[in-house]
Amino acid sequence: MRSATRRRLRRAILCAALSTVLVIPSAVEARVVRIEIERVESPTFEGHSFGDVGPYEKLVGRVFGEVDPDAPGNAVVTDVELARRNAGGMVEYAVDLLILRPVDPSQGNGRIFYELNNRGRMLSLGQLNDARSGGNDPTTLADAGNGFLMRRGYTFVSSGWDATAAADGTRLRIAAPIAVNPDGSAVVGPALEEFVVDNDSTLTGTLTWPAASRDTARANLTVRKRYTDDPEPIDASRWEYIDTRTIRLRPPGTRFLQGRLYELAYPARDPQVVGLGFAAVRDTVAFLRHAAADDAGAPNPLAGSVEQVLTMGISQAARFLRDFVHLGFNADESGRQVFDGVLNWIGGASGGFFNYRFAQPFRTHRQHIARRFPEREFPFANHRLTDPVTGRTAGRLERCRASGTCPKLMEANSANEYWVKGASLLHTDLAGDDLPDPPEVRFYLFSSLPHAAGIGSSGPGICRQPRNPLVANAGLRALLVALDEWVTTGDEPPASRVPRRADGSLVPPLPREMVGFPSIPGVLFTGLMTTGDLFDYGPDFDEGILTTLPPTSAGSPYPVFVPRTDADGTIWPASACRRWPFRAPRSPVGPCGRRRSADPTCATRRASGSTSPRPGPSDSPPRTRGRRWRSAIRTRGCTWRPSRRRRTGWRASACCSTRTSSGSFARPRRRRPGGSPRRGSRCVRSTRAPARLANRPGSPLLSPLLPVVEVDDGGARMDRSRFGDDAGRESAPGEWCWRGRTPAIWR
Repeated sequence: MRSATRRRLRRAILCAALSTVLVIPSAVEARVVRIEIERVESPTFEGHSFGDVGPYEKLVGRVFGEVDPDAPGNAVVTDVELARRNAGGMVEYAVDLLILRPVDPSQGNGRIFYELNNRGRMLSLGQLNDARSGGNDPTTLADAGNGFLMRRGYTFVSSGWDATAAADGTRLRIAAPIAVNPDGSAVVGPALEEFVVDNDSTLTGTLTWPAASRDTARANLTVRKRYTDDPEPIDASRWEYIDTRTIRLRPPGTRFLQGRLYELAYPARDPQVVGLGFAAVRDTVAFLRHAAADDAGAPNPLAGSVEQVLTMGISQAARFLRDFVHLGFNADESGRQVFDGVLNWIGGASGGFFNYRFAQPFRTHRQHIARRFPEREFPFANHRLTDPVTGRTAGRLERCRASGTCPKLMEANSANEYWVKGASLLHTDLAGDDLPDPPEVRFYLFSSLPHAAGIGSSGPGICRQPRNPLVANAGLRALLVALDEWVTTGDEPPASRVPRRADGSLVPPLPREMVGFPSIPGVLFTGLMTTGDLFDYGPDFDEGILTTLPPTSAGSPYPVFVPRTDADGTIWPASACRRWPFRAPRSPVGPCGRRRSADPTCATRRASGSTSPRPGPSDSPPRTRGRRWRSAIRTRGCTWRPSRRRRTGWRASACCSTRTSSGSFARPRRRRPGGSPRRGSRCVRSTRAPARLANRPGSPLLSPLLPVVEVDDGGARMDRSRFGDDAGRESAPGEWCWRGRTPAIWR
């Protein structure tokens, strides 16, 4: 059995169906009872005015809620029935809250942009606003980045949901109750920890949950070099507990070996009801959207100003949102829809270790790490499919379709998720064939990008090759604009752009020739990918309780595929979103990287991707240039690909990026004399583009995501629904601007 909640889901669906048939009004099952605003900074961002929206203010506080553990909507939360109850029989929780809103709410766009934060950290301002500072307390103008969300009038909200987020005083967290047995005794059970050692200075290992006993004979510590190796037991006399949350090797001062995986199975106690994070997100958003005040009369700071709610999750948060919708939490206690639109970025086809006893939401599968924790659990796709291994039939959208509360969904992934997170399972069935797109879902692949947030990586880090520096910020802005219009006006977003089995752009990871990856000197292609292992966690797994740890593997029965590459090793299927650096790349960039290791077979794939530099001038004899330089390079055997101009028809020095304010993609164009403006120069926006940028069929200049709607008198007229009618005002960062007759990107 694969679902941790199958029986509870059936029970919840049955209860909901009975209550509907009998038309019996039910008591409130979950709600926010109190909101406390502890700090107001008005205005924030140094008082900067974001166009017509004006300045913003920041509100910081806490939300206190309660849920009825016996109500159908909460029955899927593991151990909620074991949490202590208040005098009214309700289970209580409290979450941190941050709001950024226009000082004048009437100038906002009537929509909440809710960031489902990642391990308590807000990432969307870095991803969408290009902000490089601010963290969870954005205050300065620099913390607002390019101001994209503010200029568009969104009210930004984020709140705590992860009970295991670091308690460092900066992260958004939830205070969730501890589960206890009915007789009041502590809940004790097996837990699993994994320590991935990437340095030579690690002396201790920290446990997520307190040990029930400090007797090392009751635990099992193992070590291995690679995931596929058999774990080697470490004798109980060779390690010890420092306290109930920390272990170390003996004698004290012994370092954990670099590059090794250590795994500890031990008896733990006092699990928090981590799954309450789902209910907390649901109830917080529902309160801000619908309520006028809390039980004590404190006003809802957003009362009367919210028409729709969009949400975005990055990586772990995207996986949480997939489970959120699957478990039915997109319907609040009154049956109303919580999120109207969901943009998932780099979540793959996975869920997470969220709704279990002794859960560890921070765990994430990689080829080398965290493979034995539950994450890639059936169902994977939104379609109702039958698992050929277990015989189960299910789909991710079953519950929200039954209640009529499915959001508009965009599943956007980098190429890394196809190698590591089974992203092909989003749009293929369990026989490996293509699935049609559901009407409420779109899928997008960002070609050759790594698994990364808004700030690109540089240097090799712990990898062999330099890391992939590219980010998806501009494209994600485009998708958010499209999602907004899909929700608010019904305008259809761009069609899905992902590789497909039918056209040969989605292939197995081996052999190399089938993938299309070139033979590059110094780069080892192994075809290693993270498979979706099927594990037996014990008989109580369906109730969210893992009793067999480490679990027993039943192999990797679910077929997964990867995008085919071009001759440069970068992904360019006809159905992928490809940003302009790939039009004339200096070096091939890939979605995965390999750890640095003395063992050449340790070819584990990293989230940060890789760059394989082409031989440069330092590889040639002194004073050789042009044709002689190329000849010298070829003589030295560096002939793995022809020149950039021969491959692409472009010289990189003659290329520049063109994109819209929403970050849409465009192919590069030759830069004309006096072309794009210097950094810091001023330009004005127009609603008309030159004839050479017309979005005509077969045009090599524009991608289908660029919002050009028609060709008129030799020019292309921009869609005013996206750009407004105020031609001539000063452009903001990322918008079209003209300098002379040449369009360029405002920087």
